[in-house]
Amino acid sequence: MINQPPHHIRTISEFHQFRQLPGPAHPLVSVVQFEQMREMAPNRPRSWVLDFYAIALKRNFGAKLKYGQQVYDFDEGIMTFMAPGQKIGIEAGSDEPLEHSGWLLIFHPDFLWHTPLATTIRQYEFFDYAVNEALFLSEPEETIITGIMQNIRQEYHTHIDRFTQNIIIGQLEVLLNYAQRFYQRQFTTRKISSHDILTRLEDLLTDRFKSDAVAKNGLPTVLDIAEALNVSPNYLSGLLKTLTGKSTQQHLHDRIIAKAKEKLSGTNLSVSEIAYELGFDYPQTFSKLFKANTQLSPVEFRQSFN
Repeated sequence: MINQPPHHIRTISEFHQFRQLPGPAHPLVSVVQFEQMREMAPNRPRSWVLDFYAIALKRNFGAKLKYGQQVYDFDEGIMTFMAPGQKIGIEAGSDEPLEHSGWLLIFHPDFLWHTPLATTIRQYEFFDYAVNEALFLSEPEETIITGIMQNIRQEYHTHIDRFTQNIIIGQLEVLLNYAQRFYQRQFTTRKISSHDILTRLEDLLTDRFKSDAVAKNGLPTVLDIAEALNVSPNYLSGLLKTLTGKSTQQHLHDRIIAKAKEKLSGTNLSVSEIAYELGFDYPQTFSKLFKANTQLSPVEFRQSFN
């Protein structure tokens, strides 16, 4: 079972069959309660890839959810967001049956066709967050999300007509915007973990730029930094924007400019030599970045000290 490939689920109907649920009332969108899902038999696939979006609000999960190589234990009410094509797997936390509760909203990308959300959904970065970056909800927040999911379910159970899509899309947009608000709240209220990441970022950049690592290996990328901090790139950027107003890329640029100023004002190295020491392949790229951030070329900045 360990090496079993993930089960590919292409449609909402296939998901209902896979989890032994009654057929969906709508072919492209469904809201189900986790209490309705039967525990999967031991020989059933424990990981799968969905061709549609999944938003889960879970309580008392009683299992470990795997995302890549990370394992996360859910002991509280949380929300997770999965985009099409992502692999997810479940491991039982004990020999007891899984008795978690909550709601699962799934919707196919085809449901978004010819609506603005088909494009704007890509702006919600939490679909690319790792599972261990889940959204923890307060009771009032959970009530709001539950209400929206119930509204969506009631709409497609009551009416399927030319208004259905727009009404459900409107509810989806409300849900996603609330999730964005709640994530911003989480970045600020979970201060210990958030500020620990910020501290580790500063230490990481200091370490990279105080040695000759950048000259040998090139500038670190946002992905490099996120992996070193064990967070997803989008989560890191969202957290930093909330705490500092700057993205990960901007933090990296700030450190490059500070180091460049130090070398321009305190050494006789040429601009090209400085560029190479800072990990740039081309001095022109360094000069362009420096001027964009300081309104001065490296030469003009150096001359200002003479």
